[in-house]
Amino acid sequence: MKKTFLFFVLIINSVIAQNQFESVTNFQKKLIQTETTGSNVAMIFKDGKIIYHHIENSLNPMGKNIYNNSIFPIWSMSKPITIVAMMTLKEKGLINFTDKVSKYIPEFEKLKCKDGNGGTYNCKKDLTVFHLMTHRSGYSYYGSPHFFTSTIKYNNLEDFIFDVANHPLEFEPGSEYLYGINMAILGKIVEVVTDKTFFEYLKEEIFDPLEMDDTKFYLTDSERKYFQPLWINNESLKGYTDNLDELTYDYENKAYFGGEGLVSTLADYSKFCQMLLNNGSINGHNIISKESINEMTQPYSKIPDDPFDIGYSLFVLRDSKSDGTNSSEGIFGWSGYHNTHFWIDREKNLFGLFMTRAREFSFEIQKEFRRVVYSSNLN
Repeated sequence: MKKTFLFFVLIINSVIAQNQFESVTNFQKKLIQTETTGSNVAMIFKDGKIIYHHIENSLNPMGKNIYNNSIFPIWSMSKPITIVAMMTLKEKGLINFTDKVSKYIPEFEKLKCKDGNGGTYNCKKDLTVFHLMTHRSGYSYYGSPHFFTSTIKYNNLEDFIFDVANHPLEFEPGSEYLYGINMAILGKIVEVVTDKTFFEYLKEEIFDPLEMDDTKFYLTDSERKYFQPLWINNESLKGYTDNLDELTYDYENKAYFGGEGLVSTLADYSKFCQMLLNNGSINGHNIISKESINEMTQPYSKIPDDPFDIGYSLFVLRDSKSDGTNSSEGIFGWSGYHNTHFWIDREKNLFGLFMTRAREFSFEIQKEFRRVVYSSNLN
């Protein structure tokens, strides 16, 4: 009798959860129906537990179903990981963000700035670590999505650094915000400061303590079986492809690009999100302090006519009313080129995490994900 009662309780709880987040499931289905993405997976975590985790597979015979061990290229969701690595160095007293980049990488001693007329001049201001942290360096992304940060072009960070240091800045360091290749330069700074490869440092300080075993810069032959293919839908292409991989994920390649180079799983990245939500700690492991997270989420750049400010490679919601999703003011997060998305809500003690592999990139996916989550009964 007792077992029967518990069985019915479980069924009732399952039905309640299903009804509570029906709008989230419908959101996932619509992305497939409108051919915006292929298979996708979403997670909502609140008050110390997963309250929603759903895989929606497209059933397209040319695609690949998502499983719990599916691997995704997270592209720019690598950036917050690099930022956390930098915060660990600061907390250890190994670096100051006001330091000149040339203190660690001499090639950045004498940089050129563009003059706006097709020429260049010697930059008047020094490039600092802070400028890289805030995307106020003057470096952009160039040409194809990742002209510099390509593991097809580079197999180590030294050659990358040499080319970047000889490329003129778009403007004087610190003048304005411009999204660019800054995190990859920070990865080299980590190597110089620690005398370890960037990946070794990430493993020791973040991945191993958080048990993020599937987050790395490479894929083994066996892991490639779980790597999601790219769904693309634009004016010239529509369908699944493996022919547009801009990073090789080769085991021998040591160009560990901190802005876009990592692969991960939903389970792995959820541990990173839990750590951020829990003020830098998880399961007894303290990765960074609450003060560091507060520093990461300060508004270092304000984007005109946008409800978000920019922290250290994190968006921070400043104006929840104009955002129009009922999201809490102060949520922070980031997204990746192939439409991986996350946000942290410390006020409501929750995070949302979404993974797929699809182009073209759309921040509207994250916005709609947040809208359907906050329209659900989260109490």
